[in-house]
Amino acid sequence: MKIAVVAANGKAGKLIVEEAVNRSLDVTAIVRGENKSVAKKFIKKDIMALTKDDLKNFDVVIDCFGAWTPETLPLHTTTSQHLCDILSGTDQRLLIIGGAGSLYTDKNHTMQVFKTPEFPAEYLPTATAQSNELDELRKRNDVKWTFVSPAADFQAEGERTGEYILAGEEFTLNEKGESIISYADYAIAMIDEATKGNHIQQRISVLKK
Repeated sequence: MKIAVVAANGKAGKLIVEEAVNRSLDVTAIVRGENKSVAKKFIKKDIMALTKDDLKNFDVVIDCFGAWTPETLPLHTTTSQHLCDILSGTDQRLLIIGGAGSLYTDKNHTMQVFKTPEFPAEYLPTATAQSNELDELRKRNDVKWTFVSPAADFQAEGERTGEYILAGEEFTLNEKGESIISYADYAIAMIDEATKGNHIQQRISVLKK
């Protein structure tokens, strides 16, 4: 299996690359500048400059792109749709780091976390952008995408426990009443999905066990 990790220099991207390398998978980092991941193979290219030819040999493309400023937040959708266009009509899979804000609070899927009154205002722009990204992905039946939402408390420096709970579209808590996961455990879940491919054209979520 050949895996490409786009935006591999970010905190999540580097850990996802590391997890893949530790499993002896064939992984290539795609970065805009110097490769700071542990991948021995890399492509130096901006995500929007990637072509079908660049990605044609990969079984799975993992999109770790993140944007945080008001002017760049729409790039969540722009970049993932660009990757969708490249992979359209192929058997290649696209896995995307999502957000927790778009998870549903009820079984009927009528309310999302980021639309609740108690949702922190400072996270609303990012949650809205990632929800829009997911909305656009749902319109694509020509791409084998999977949107992987972390828990609400997504900890960059959290410990690697080696375990996680796999959930679906609904906001889920563990037995301690927590919605939390480390980047390291999230990386495990992402590579598990990359190797198994059990959730094509679905959104899944993961949290600490």
